[in-house]
Amino acid sequence: MAATPRPRRSALYVPGSNPRALDKGRTIAADVLILDLEDAVSVEEKEMARAAVAAAVNVRAYGRREVVVRVNGLGTPWIARDIAAAVAAEPDAVLIPKISRAEDIRRARAALTAAQAPDGLALWVMIETPLAVLNVASIAAVAQNGAPIPIDTLVIGTNDLAREMHVPPKAIRRALQPALSQCVLAARAYGLAVLDGTFNDLTDWSGFRADCEDGRDLGMDGKTLIHPRQVPIANEIFAPSDADVAWAEKVLAAFTRPENANRAVIAVEGQMVERLHADVAERILQTATAILPEE
Repeated sequence: MAATPRPRRSALYVPGSNPRALDKGRTIAADVLILDLEDAVSVEEKEMARAAVAAAVNVRAYGRREVVVRVNGLGTPWIARDIAAAVAAEPDAVLIPKISRAEDIRRARAALTAAQAPDGLALWVMIETPLAVLNVASIAAVAQNGAPIPIDTLVIGTNDLAREMHVPPKAIRRALQPALSQCVLAARAYGLAVLDGTFNDLTDWSGFRADCEDGRDLGMDGKTLIHPRQVPIANEIFAPSDADVAWAEKVLAAFTRPENANRAVIAVEGQMVERLHADVAERILQTATAILPEE
């Protein structure tokens, strides 16, 4: 467990072809900005968007927000120039879409290495096809092979996944539950973060809140978003609650008492608590501490 986990409660997609959105990202309280060169950008705007995103990253105006550039897929005609521009601009991470197998990770790393990716650049991976879900454990396992460009985060593309599974829109969440859980399991097995897919209805706020709560309860670190208005809700739901923090503080305080130093199981306010719960409590407090006041 990282000593200071980086909050990723909210990861907002920002179209690279929209200068106003790129500029507005400076004032949005999202933990992550995903500057997008792929789905949100038409073929005619690819070149312009690439230049605009590179310039936006170079300005270093996004403050404490984690800045990620989503490039086009490995099999597209834009990928080489996307990677070259992203590497030169030095965002926190590059997000590769349409990854389906471990070999795709090796190709992505080779391309980033050829572009002379700097130390510290992370590789984020989109899981958005049935084949990717079936291979997600082997994809996540590549993070453990000591490569200089680490895999940091899995991002689930629920829209593409549902389309390829022939799932009707109203049934997406229920139909994708097994796939979502499989992605969380793979991420946790190999020490990665994992972000839930988007919610597309900008009029159904109760539905969006329920979607966030479901992702949180499945073990996701946060949610990818399509509109700034979704950010506050995601930030609230994926942050430890006041009750969570209070519980964590009580558990850690109880285990630090001299009489409990060598005990594996103790009682805290009438509830049985094991040493593993102390680890959970520590993670809750680390996450809460890492969340900075919203700007």
